[in-house]
Amino acid sequence: MSDVETWRAVAAATGETDRAAAERGVRLAYRGAGLAEPERIIWAGSPLAGARTARSLGDAGRSVRDEVRTHPWAEERRRVHDALGPAGWAEHWNTTGARLWDTTRALAERIRTGIVEALADRPAEAAEIRAVLLDAVLGQHDAAWLAAFDGRGARLEGLAQVARHAGWWWPYERAVVICERPVALHRDEAGRLDRGDGPALAYSDGFALYAWRGMPVPAEFLTGLTSLTPERIRTEANAELRRVMLEYYGYDRYLNESGARPVHRDETGVLWRIALDGDEDVAMVEVVNSTPEPDGTYRTYWLRVPPSVSTAKAGVAWTFGVEEEVYAPVRQT
Repeated sequence: MSDVETWRAVAAATGETDRAAAERGVRLAYRGAGLAEPERIIWAGSPLAGARTARSLGDAGRSVRDEVRTHPWAEERRRVHDALGPAGWAEHWNTTGARLWDTTRALAERIRTGIVEALADRPAEAAEIRAVLLDAVLGQHDAAWLAAFDGRGARLEGLAQVARHAGWWWPYERAVVICERPVALHRDEAGRLDRGDGPALAYSDGFALYAWRGMPVPAEFLTGLTSLTPERIRTEANAELRRVMLEYYGYDRYLNESGARPVHRDETGVLWRIALDGDEDVAMVEVVNSTPEPDGTYRTYWLRVPPSVSTAKAGVAWTFGVEEEVYAPVRQT
């Protein structure tokens, strides 16, 4: 397994945490920063519990995140950049950390949002919680930049060891709050949080995030997906949730059961349009594969196209990235 794939596995790791190994990493990171080891290491079940604990600490001293994480990272980046040069550094980053950056950053931001939503009742309180979150080291979710420096020096080894064995952590002068890894993580092929029958991200203490193809949804929303009807979809006031309903229910099924009518028909297929209150229309082109299946039947496909499309041919052309006037397939499949 390559270094990048190893760190990809770290970022997505779930299940039991090796607390002893993680604590050794914490102490190593403190020593590497020239700090005395923390007097206490406090474990929390999730980043939510960690933020709550860090927020309530009264005798832990100031945050030492800059010494433990920010300054060593900046110095290592400068050292590697100087050794490789600007072009060499860019190439190195593109083949290591950049391959993990988008998904880990999006996951960390979604966790932050979930924590603020769970803990803040007022805008002023939300600002306070965000400030606490700025003190956190992301552990396994720092995998992207740790992948870029793996094997290039010992300065970051303490941080890397914590990341391999635990989740987020808050370093203070005299105490550290450190979190367990999640017990479940479900993502789609694009790396977005995605699950239709439960939490997409879950921790042992009950902190959980629900999402459908990357879009946050309420937990109770998912329980209603299995009993959807066209009327329920049509009357949903939230446009984003209505799109989730349509994806789950199936555009073709919704068309068939909602009494929709075709708006255009030509040699390429049939253009259908669904008018939705407070949202743009959904436009679909129904096409039939010209190649028969092994049993002799012809499969029907539904292509989602922009609502501005006015003909079936224009819709099919759009899926190929060309204008209607130049779309002339010899054989449609």
